Amino acid sequence: MKISGVEIRPGNIIEYEGGIWRAVKIQHTQPGKGGAYMQVELKNLRDGRKNNVRFRSAETVERVRLDTKDFQFLFADGDMLTFMDKETYEQITLPQDLLGDAAAFLQDGMDVLMEMYEEEPLSVQLPDQIEATIVEADAVVKGQTASSSYKPAVLDNGVRIMVPPHIESGTRVIVDVYEQTYVKRAD
Repeated sequence: MKISGVEIRPGNIIEYEGGIWRAVKIQHTQPGKGGAYMQVELKNLRDGRKNNVRFRSAETVERVRLDTKDFQFLFADGDMLTFMDKETYEQITLPQDLLGDAAAFLQDGMDVLMEMYEEEPLSVQLPDQIEATIVEADAVVKGQTASSSYKPAVLDNGVRIMVPPHIESGTRVIVDVYEQTYVKRAD
């Protein structure tokens, strides 16, 4: 489906210069003279390269629809991750780089959503929030500011986050996967 260059929105997947790109950030600019344009930061879904491109309103780009499929994470072998298609039970192995920082939050048996373009996996989406255990938390220093003082803590997957002072080692917490931040204490 063709769209005008100024209709691009963050999260759109477009075909540009023979590659598949995701619009990360956009900025609409109307200079004093000349036509308006859209400054778009693109990220290549195949190799992770980033590119800043100006699209004028007269330019059109091909918007791509990705197929999504439900997969289940099975195991990690070195820097390769193995997933299973929940319908056909076929297994697929992908490099850990495809997930970026979110790979640390994968848990055995976790359900994920895989985005595919012409049967080629381009990205893996984890749930926005997961439950994790605090394995190490600094002690609270008495007399520190009472309101929003956070302390560093380490999760069972090795990721460091900031948590409120009342959270101790061994506590189950809900963590935002993509922001890598504390959300709340798990029930």
